[in-house]
Amino acid sequence: MIDARLRILQMVAEHGTVTAAAQALHYTPSAVSYQLRQLAADVGVELVVHQGRGIRLTHAARILLRHAERLQEQWELARAELATAATEPTGQVTLCGFSTAASRLLPPAAAALRDAHPQLTVRLIEAEPDRCFDLLLSEEADLALLVVTADSPPMTDRRFDQRPLLDDPLDLVVPEGHPLTGRGRVTLADAAREAWIVGTPGTTYHQLVLAACMSAGFTPHVAHHADEWDTGTALVAHGLGVILVPRLARLREDSPVVRVPLHGEPAPARRIVAVTRLGAREIPTLTHAVDTITATAARLLPPP
Repeated sequence: MIDARLRILQMVAEHGTVTAAAQALHYTPSAVSYQLRQLAADVGVELVVHQGRGIRLTHAARILLRHAERLQEQWELARAELATAATEPTGQVTLCGFSTAASRLLPPAAAALRDAHPQLTVRLIEAEPDRCFDLLLSEEADLALLVVTADSPPMTDRRFDQRPLLDDPLDLVVPEGHPLTGRGRVTLADAAREAWIVGTPGTTYHQLVLAACMSAGFTPHVAHHADEWDTGTALVAHGLGVILVPRLARLREDSPVVRVPLHGEPAPARRIVAVTRLGAREIPTLTHAVDTITATAARLLPPP
């Protein structure tokens, strides 16, 4: 609801280039440049300057971005208050999240919102965490479920409200008959000499596995890359390596592999957070969605 050109400026600041911002917004680079020029003309200050082949935001642009964050928060607070006063939610709410969330946590929340509010349109988008943050910033999504990685915005980022939702334990998956299946207590360090199957570099899964292994005191020998659980499980079944799989992730029941729960301090897990734009967390439909997600997670991951 705030000036869309401020959103464009935020995306340029987030991605560092006009081209990358345009791609995230599904605009052309020329359209983004034009909107920035128009915004600069309206506020009477220079917002970007050319630097080599790229651009640099000016001090005035940084000031404007700071106020844009406050405007956005105030708008979201107003939306929350109006929604609380409404007798029946209408319009559209969009939920987004990474693959496991999109398959196991978000569908029950979407169904609960649909059943409770027939006049509300609910949409789901499966997306990687970095894309989810873009969807929130561009107002294409209202609530995101994300895995925290080294590239995630800090909890102090005033554009977002990030709430820890759950810790999803990581299990070691090995072939049937593997020596580790006969142990009563297995730590991640026990698999330090194994061949490892991880996601392709740059993916959330790749970062997750490497961070977990390094926390356990070793750098994994990466033998294969696989981004799908079925692919990784098939490689494990043929004795080509081991993988880490979140407990929420489903594996083929007919595959000759064994999930081995890991122990240690801390036991490896991925932190899942629920993220909204700052000021939006009290919108009743989003609160309802988070409550349903929390209940679903408690059912799927009961306390040990």
